[in-house]
Parts: sequence; structure tokens; C-alpha cells
Amino acid sequence: MIAYTDKIRDIARRLLKDCRVETVIGFRNGSMPMMNEPCFIKNVDDVDHLIWDGNCGINLANYLTNRTDKIAVVAKGCDSRNIVTHIIENKIKREQLVIIGVPCKGMLDKRRIKAMAPGEVTRVVEDGESVRVCGAGFEKTYPRKDMLQANCAVCIHRNPVIYDELVADPVPEQQNVDRYEDVRAIEAMSAEEKWTYFENLLAPCIRCYACRNACPLCYCPTCFVDESTPQWVGKSQNPVDVRTFHFLRAYHCAGRCTDCGSCERACPMGINMRVFTKKLEKEAFEQWGWEAGLSLDQRPPLDTYRPDDPQDFMK
Repeated sequence: MIAYTDKIRDIARRLLKDCRVETVIGFRNGSMPMMNEPCFIKNVDDVDHLIWDGNCGINLANYLTNRTDKIAVVAKGCDSRNIVTHIIENKIKREQLVIIGVPCKGMLDKRRIKAMAPGEVTRVVEDGESVRVCGAGFEKTYPRKDMLQANCAVCIHRNPVIYDELVADPVPEQQNVDRYEDVRAIEAMSAEEKWTYFENLLAPCIRCYACRNACPLCYCPTCFVDESTPQWVGKSQNPVDVRTFHFLRAYHCAGRCTDCGSCERACPMGINMRVFTKKLEKEAFEQWGWEAGLSLDQRPPLDTYRPDDPQDFMK
């Protein structure tokens, strides 16, 4: 990861020095372990704040919406796919961007690491295929592949699909990955089992909207949960309101979600709301062979009209 960091800094320094961009959006060390934070670099002197490691899970496409300046943005595979969606949906122009592509080896799951550590984690060091977790009175080493976020473990688009500069050679894409095993397990449940599953899943939700705020697809001027005329969703912790928020937000992402995991990563309660978006991702793939954000030249199926569409999906 040190090589990645050095290359990102070199590219950012050159772009700013040559005045090709006004801002570089990347990551810097956060104030807590495993919590790198987005940063906006505008001066060459600040370039050395940029870093890269397995704790850069936030999707930086979230910071491109409706910007008018010339920007360089660091983008792993899922980020780049969301950038494609931003361009297709006219939230930013391609000519505004210099995309610094990062072949991704997967982001670390901070909750899994904290759960496995015997005490408070103060430092996490990545060493090739291993992760060293340090704290007061302990030091543990784990295989890196066992510490990845769930979405990264099943990702088959680890390399950026669109970029202007690449910080390293592309990494091998994962093969023979069953991306929808968890979705099929829920599909196989009875109606009563599904009801219980989703009630238990959403019971911890505190309606903080961290999942919405972290999502690079949630850029409506007024979210439906904040609309007051008419009011679509109540503001209480009523289970109906909680379910309505999650289901409608998932449908908003249908055919657009890249399974970047930002929603799940941001949730303070650790709710796996990816099960909603993954179900819709699976349907889009099986019905239309569609995967979001892979091409600038193809419109998503849900915003495409064809007179000859057989509509066999309507049952």
C-alpha cells in the first residue's frame, strides 16, 4: 500500500503543479484507527497528507455531485463505477475529472477486526497478505482475506472501469464468486420467515440516515423522508416508518447500486442493509444482464424505453 500512496502523491503533486486541476479528492489519516477520512487537497504543499490503505472504504464519488471545478479524484473499482453513473445522470461532466485509478485489493472490515481483537485496537498494519492488529498488551496477525468487508469478498470489478491515470498494474479479478448466495438464502425462506428476518434486521435502526448520507446515489435535492408536502414517511421510530425508509431507499438505487458497501460501513448499528440493494442488483442482472457503471455508452435499463421490450418480467 506504500507504493500506492507514493504514486497517488506523485500524480496529485503533478496535477496541481501543472494547474490541470483545482482540487484533488483523496484520503488522509483519520483521528481513529481504521477510519481514514476524505480530504480535499488544493495546494501542492498539502499533497503529503494523502494516503492509501485498506481503510479507504468511503466512496469518493459522493463528493462529486454538482461540482463545477476541475477535480482529480482517487477511485477504486466501485468508486469508478459510481463516477460513471454520475456522468450518465448529468451530475458532473467527464471533462471536469481526472480520475486517479486504484486497483483495489479489498477494504478491511473494521467491525470484524474489532470483534476479533482481544482489546481496544490502536493500530492496524497491512503487510502483504496479512493484517497486524495492535492494542494495549496485544498484537495479533490475521490473513487479510479473512478481514475484508463482505462486499469486497464477492467483488468482481476490483479494477477501475474508467480512469486517466493508474497508480499500479491491474489486480487479478476474482473468479468463480457467488455474489448472490445470501440473497438466494432469503428468497428460499417462507413469507413468515422473511417477515421475521427483516424485522430483526431493521430493529436496531435509529433513523440516523448515515446510510443515505454515505451513499453516492442519494443526491436528490429533497429526500422523500424529509418531504413535508406531502409527508411520505413519519419521523418516529415506528417500525412501519423504518421499513418504509429502507425499502424505498433501496428501490431508489435499483439498477444503479455498485455494492460499494458505503451504506453498511457507515451504519453505526452495523445493519446489513446491502441485502435490499443486492436483491435489486440481482434482479437487474438476471432480467437485463445489467451491472451498473460499467460503460458510459449504455443507459441503465430502468431509464431506457424500447417499443419492442417484451416485458416478460411483468408477472
